[in-house]
Amino acid sequence: MLKLTDFIIDCPEPMKLAAFYAEVTGRPVNDNSTDWVSITFGEIELAFQRVDDYRAPSWPDDEHPKQFHLDFEVDEFEPEHERLTALGATLQKRFSKGEGYGWHIYTDPIGHPFCLCRNKGVVWKDGNPIHPS
Repeated sequence: MLKLTDFIIDCPEPMKLAAFYAEVTGRPVNDNSTDWVSITFGEIELAFQRVDDYRAPSWPDDEHPKQFHLDFEVDEFEPEHERLTALGATLQKRFSKGEGYGWHIYTDPIGHPFCLCRNKGVVWKDGNPIHPS
């Protein structure tokens, strides 16, 4: 039996990066230690682990490719774009499928990539995206 319990992101300053993602997601930071900090999402934790010789990915360049990326479904791009760039995210590229759907690639303050996605057919109920079956 297998169960995903943590998604771990390497970084030089766990608390600083956890604070960024806490603001992005609206979830509190679990102050575990100075070397390991996490944010709980139900049964899964998004964790931030100190790596002294951290080297940011250069994705989409393949010299030092991405090690992971996160996707966040959004109901509208622009309000989230404004909020996230004010928090320190950097827009890298927009991909459009027309009619306001597609995805936008960002990097967090230390270079980890993540995407804002708006998928056709997704409806929002009680603050949660519901994907079509």
